[in-house]
Amino acid sequence: MSILLENKKAFFDYEILETFEAGLVLHGWEVKSLKNKRGNLAGSRAIIRGGEIFLVGLDILPYQPENMPKDFEKERTIKLLLQKKEINSLEGRLTQKGLTVVPLKLYTKNGRIKIELALVKGKKKFEKRESIKKREAKREMERAMKSR
Repeated sequence: MSILLENKKAFFDYEILETFEAGLVLHGWEVKSLKNKRGNLAGSRAIIRGGEIFLVGLDILPYQPENMPKDFEKERTIKLLLQKKEINSLEGRLTQKGLTVVPLKLYTKNGRIKIELALVKGKKKFEKRESIKKREAKREMERAMKSR
């Protein structure tokens, strides 16, 4: 399993409640581009429409900019492959106020590209400050242990 893209900001901005693994329906040039780590997960999210789940806002840069197809869209809506009961479970939980589904990382597994989705709740400003303080304290302790 090699990680292609990661949404590091999601761990800071959101409180992660539950994670899911899903497949993606991609074109050939999108697969090549993603395997070259040419994309961005920041700002993307998953939505449910008509009993299917889609990824909106995934930014995939062109694999070969000179040879791109005419129907090229940088941020097209991508269908995700999840089991029906998982989609229904997510749909039921998304009705709660303040919950959303965001991608955490994009990786390869057995030659296929998979995405890790998370059901998240947004953090308040004071919670973000608290996590910064914890991170800084951890760094200080590690520095002190190294110097010994």
